[in-house]
Amino acid sequence: MGLAWALYLLLGLGVGTLSGLIGIGGGVLITPALIYLFGFSQHDAQGTTLALLVPPIGLLGAWTYFQQGYVDVKVAILICLGFVFGGLIGAKLAVELPEDMLQRVFGVAMIVVGLKMVSR
Repeated sequence: MGLAWALYLLLGLGVGTLSGLIGIGGGVLITPALIYLFGFSQHDAQGTTLALLVPPIGLLGAWTYFQQGYVDVKVAILICLGFVFGGLIGAKLAVELPEDMLQRVFGVAMIVVGLKMVSR
């Protein structure tokens, strides 16, 4: 699982950076990434995403998915590690951008994710 571990960490780093940059929740980006890039089912992607965002936001939701076998704990931990550092990187980038540029970056990110989700 060596390459997969690195890819999960990179996913966390990338999404953490975007989250810090444009202030959106990681689930908006991580859930589709797990489905489209890693072949997770919708249930597995949602359960794993909730598990990595647990403290304390998704605790009961993640527990419900975990009880049904829809959480990959190892993947959640790896993405979470990357997400922590990516959030810092993104926040540092965001505070340096002018307001209008930050709004454009946010809007483009939402359009891309929305188009991908409805075109499935």
